[in-house]
Amino acid sequence: MLVKLLHYTPDPEGAIALAARLCYSPVSIEALQEKLSGGDIKGFLEKIMSLGHQSVLEHASFTFGIEGVSRVTTHQLVRHRIASFSQQSQRYVSHKEQFSAVIPPTIQDYPEMKERFAEQLQSLHTFYADMVEAGIPAEDARYILPNATETKIMVTMNAREMLHFFRLRCCKRAQWEIRTMSLEMLKLMKRVAPTIFRDSGPGCLGGSCPEGRMTCGKIKEVLEFFRAL
Repeated sequence: MLVKLLHYTPDPEGAIALAARLCYSPVSIEALQEKLSGGDIKGFLEKIMSLGHQSVLEHASFTFGIEGVSRVTTHQLVRHRIASFSQQSQRYVSHKEQFSAVIPPTIQDYPEMKERFAEQLQSLHTFYADMVEAGIPAEDARYILPNATETKIMVTMNAREMLHFFRLRCCKRAQWEIRTMSLEMLKLMKRVAPTIFRDSGPGCLGGSCPEGRMTCGKIKEVLEFFRAL
């Protein structure tokens, strides 16, 4: 899996702090820009985050390039509606010569199951290639491809939606692959917007576990993990 931060709003925390300051100030935007220093930005962001004034977070956006994930994960990812997605097409990109798949760690732990899994993948790949070779369009041959098929996707989210995304997908109860991906994304966000994402992570970081009776029961372990992240 490769997760790369491709582009983001220049000085994202400065842009958000400016938007927040504008809401409470009668002076011009230019004057506000001149007044904002590094210390002011950090302090103001901490204040608005504590007040829950998150609409201003939508003024900063982040674009990720993600490779080596399965369609299982991208099917989950695109359920986040306040985002933009561009995914490698199985209609226009043929898998005739190259067919890569993600094998879950739990399957790899069982040699016999891993072997059978690989055999099934090879059988599907062979059948797919035979169909394309016979003249069946790739857009129709793809119907045989499994959810394990590797894919590439670009995703853009604003900072507010990213906080929501991390609350759901960094949870220990999230599916393992999208959780792995979200943790890599969070590490990158902490570098470019450390104040905003300082306390970001699963919902239990801000209080009781939102999963209720479905909790993982490991809140202490989770808190320690994200403090060190």
